[in-house]
Amino acid sequence: MPSAVRRMNETGGDRLSFLGRRLPAAFEAREIALSPGHERTYDEAEWRDALVVLERGEIELECVGGARQHLQRGAVVWLTGLPLRSFHNRGSEVAVLVAVSRRKRSPEQPAC
Repeated sequence: MPSAVRRMNETGGDRLSFLGRRLPAAFEAREIALSPGHERTYDEAEWRDALVVLERGEIELECVGGARQHLQRGAVVWLTGLPLRSFHNRGSEVAVLVAVSRRKRSPEQPAC
């Protein structure tokens, strides 16, 4: 697995979570569910500019070269620019990922 995939483990205290939280107006969250035994093809555009938290379950990231990285609940990852092929849910519960990114501005919105 490329070293660009970083996992943040918090020792003690709360785990980073975006579920049920209201985000500032400049950000948006997408919730992606992956059922047990299913896989999802990696599309880099889907993850661009997003901080991703594995909120529930576990997943396996599969690289184009065949290497795999197992992630558990609480993992925080940046999935842009990685040579990934797919995501697999090998666990027994639905895996839920939340991707938080900057909200796209409409052309009419001023930058400041």
